[in-house]
Amino acid sequence: MNIGLPGHSTGDGRITADGLLESPAWRELCTHRDELAAISTADLFDNNPERGTAMTVECDGVVLDYSKNAITDRTLRLLLRLARDRGLRQGIDAMFAGERINTTEDRAVLHTALRAPSSASIALDGADVVPAVHRVLSRMSEFADRVRSGRWCGATGRSIRTVVNIGIGGSDLGPAMAYHALRDTTTSRVEARFVSNVDGHDITEALRDLDAETTLFIVSSKTFTTVETLTNARTARQWLLGAVGDPDAVSKHFVAVSTNAEEVAAFGIDPANMFEFWDWVGGRYSLWSAIGLSLMISVGSGPFREFLAGAHAMDDHFRTASFDENLPVLLALLGIWHRNFCGAQAYAILPYDQRLALLPAYLQQLDMESNGKSVDRWGHRVSADTAPVIWGEPGTNGQHAFFQMLHQGTTPTPCDFIGVLEPGHSRREHHDLLMANLFAQTRALALGDIDNPGERPPHRSFPGNRSTNTILLPQLNAYTLGQLIAMYEHKVFTQGWLWGVNSFDQWGVELGKQLAGRIHDDLRSDRPPRFDSSTNALMERYRLSRRAGSAEQIVTTDPK
Repeated sequence: MNIGLPGHSTGDGRITADGLLESPAWRELCTHRDELAAISTADLFDNNPERGTAMTVECDGVVLDYSKNAITDRTLRLLLRLARDRGLRQGIDAMFAGERINTTEDRAVLHTALRAPSSASIALDGADVVPAVHRVLSRMSEFADRVRSGRWCGATGRSIRTVVNIGIGGSDLGPAMAYHALRDTTTSRVEARFVSNVDGHDITEALRDLDAETTLFIVSSKTFTTVETLTNARTARQWLLGAVGDPDAVSKHFVAVSTNAEEVAAFGIDPANMFEFWDWVGGRYSLWSAIGLSLMISVGSGPFREFLAGAHAMDDHFRTASFDENLPVLLALLGIWHRNFCGAQAYAILPYDQRLALLPAYLQQLDMESNGKSVDRWGHRVSADTAPVIWGEPGTNGQHAFFQMLHQGTTPTPCDFIGVLEPGHSRREHHDLLMANLFAQTRALALGDIDNPGERPPHRSFPGNRSTNTILLPQLNAYTLGQLIAMYEHKVFTQGWLWGVNSFDQWGVELGKQLAGRIHDDLRSDRPPRFDSSTNALMERYRLSRRAGSAEQIVTTDPK
């Protein structure tokens, strides 16, 4: 299958590899945006009393109401035409078929295979990957059951009470987000904690009140060479050995999620306790793999499999549903409308459920690391703006922090409001108030102060026309969380495909990592810094502070 489109010249010296700006649908959308300038969202609702239901779609209990976007039926028709013209259906088929759509790394993109049922068959280079996926899943389940039941014991024979996941990026954000979302759904006696930052405060705080004899560490690193992760892992090993004293204790208190058995063994972890994943699993798409081991231990293997099942259901929906009823596609097209035709620079994720407090941070990486690109799949500069800035906080906290800007600021920011119909607690009065706020905010942002007509001073004027989507889950459980995350994964893929970028590499993170290694070497040496004048001066200031701190420590600890 041809997964690319031919290149074109714009005539003004710019090269667009696939002629995005020259496509008829794109040109018509530009004209259409000007036509909508004088139409308010309130007018759109007045003109169509059924607008709310007409612009609502549902898939397996997940509801998307997109009626409060400042769009018309024509807007949607043009966006759907753009998706067809850009070969979105071919792109979806290529991804699910295991084609190497990660072109810069020559890799397939098969995170969807991680949640496929054992009866499925997904070929990669002529080999079915599903049996290997389920072998690892079975090993994870067996290990998680042993830890949860107390049959896996530490070096002193005591059972595990706390699991500390050590990773960074996709090896941390996904498991941490999902654990915080689902921890109230389980009665597990095993707590999970997460360490990612190389800042020593992070691991110091995580270990502060733990008992080494009942702590298990999961070190998650594909190559087992990630500097931040290995630094934290060595500190954890030192802490463990300082408390237990037995060097063999490492094999009872550490397991690894990696592909590098040699480095895992060199660290002291028994390779038999290494859980593998594959190079066709990108870090920010790896929660469904062995990277989710800490989540499986904390919530149980049954709920973890429900989590996979929810994601697989959304995969099937994305792969088979018509675009006009396809939740990820609709979210993606609306995002492109706001980003490329309305000038939105940012996008807010606003979960009205405290259990989803870490979802905005998770989606920051998913979206901005995937589509924050200025070069397209053909090696040319992109012709349109790509990923917006993703941010957000749970409601109602955000209402008392930044909603002022959303309502009256000079930078209109489209938002996704995420609500859960049935709470996980019995305090109904709290949930009634929470949901009332969700519905009120989307109405006020879209329609302004239409409930109080009349002359108002400028500072009390609410213009409306601030676009929002409302996403409702029937409950928040493992299955619906899987649906929600997979929906956003496919939204991101759709936008990347239409923009022409490779959503599955992240070369932009490499330069800073390489430079940090060189600077780190210089900070610990006596040679003069060898960078620009600003960096050199900052490094020297740190060196002086470091030497002074070391000298003070020597004076403080010297028994003389």
